[in-house]
Amino acid sequence: MSTRVFKRIYICLGACKRGFRAIGRDLLGVDGAFMKEPAIGHLLTAVGLDSNNGIYPVAYAIVESECYDSWCWFLELVASDLELDEMCNFTFISDRQKVLVSAVAKVFPVAEHRFCLRHIHENMKKNWRGVAYKNHLWACATATTVPQFEKKMALLKEFSEPAYVYLSKIPPAQWARSHFTGRALSDILLNNICEVLNRWLCEARDKPIITALEYIRQYLMKRIANVITAISKCNTPLTLGATKVFDKVKKEAMKCDVIWNGDEKYQVNGHHDDQVVVDMGAKNCSCRKWDLTGIPCKHAVAALLNMACYSQEVFLEKWVHPVYWVSTWKSTYSHTINPVRGKSEWTKSPIPTTLIPPKFHATPGRPKKNRKKSLDEKDEMVTNGKLTRKGKTIKCGDCGTYGHNKRGCTKDKPTPSLKRKGGDGDGNGRNKKVKAATSDV
Repeated sequence: MSTRVFKRIYICLGACKRGFRAIGRDLLGVDGAFMKEPAIGHLLTAVGLDSNNGIYPVAYAIVESECYDSWCWFLELVASDLELDEMCNFTFISDRQKVLVSAVAKVFPVAEHRFCLRHIHENMKKNWRGVAYKNHLWACATATTVPQFEKKMALLKEFSEPAYVYLSKIPPAQWARSHFTGRALSDILLNNICEVLNRWLCEARDKPIITALEYIRQYLMKRIANVITAISKCNTPLTLGATKVFDKVKKEAMKCDVIWNGDEKYQVNGHHDDQVVVDMGAKNCSCRKWDLTGIPCKHAVAALLNMACYSQEVFLEKWVHPVYWVSTWKSTYSHTINPVRGKSEWTKSPIPTTLIPPKFHATPGRPKKNRKKSLDEKDEMVTNGKLTRKGKTIKCGDCGTYGHNKRGCTKDKPTPSLKRKGGDGDGNGRNKKVKAATSDV
């Protein structure tokens, strides 16, 4: 066969693979985005979360479409590169695309698969719109314990039973923190890590396949260099993002009351009925925030401060999981991507087969390059730097009252004249002029 038609290509750079292993976080976000003209197909991405809670691209591929076969092919290659067993306890987060959910279940049957909460909210808005529904959804999703989750769900049932029934059909292990495991060391509810990467690669998706792949490689190379520069300026034991979060937790811990049991357990009282048990030996708290993120919660920090009162040497940052340490951050980005020579110096392939582009089927109308916006994005108050007229009360130019314009004004108006200049309103004006001229003659 002298020619072959291009179908798919998968890339996982060695630096990205080794860097992801150094993070020590079993979490990947997967998503797809359409390629624009002149290339066709979809760009699939697998993105991790680094020590600074920033994105860490791991692998990407250009496929013919987001179908079940292409997603299985992509996930199997990711599993091979990252040495993931099919029975591994890994965590994935994605939208609720049916073929993607089925592909993850096939390749990783025991993995924890989270659904992006924004995608769930978008589906709910088809029947239940409004800020109240959104607040109830987020209250249920952000509850960290099962009793709290059940309490929030009961409030949703009182507010709207149909919405409660709809949400109950989705397993809470896929969208509620109260049912998440702590294996991923992250309590994220949104698949923003993939959305951020897709936004940065928007220009790549507008180029031919080889040019797009080269654009992505250069982006990853520059991104690693930029993070290395940020690491060199960090003079704290924790990463910049973890330090900001932990400083906030320390302030909240000052408001808690602690009772020591004489061993390794503490009873910590916060606001209202917030009473939990902290086990310093097991490094967990009954509120489960420490388990989910790896960062001690306010109750644990209050217990650590109490330990310092009893002449025990305590270094707070040491109790944070090593995934947030600057040393781990440095180790992750110590793997860099090497530059390559230009196309003019590439070695010609000895393979006699010629690879030709896939068949292009032109759709009717002008090609669309912009993605479809959600209802939330369409309702934004600012568009292109200018305020929209959304929410503004219109004023009638005739009667001066608010709530309608001239066209919808019901106030009595003078009947418009049907006469035209030089006529009597029945269209015979020109004839009358002619008759008048004839009579004068």
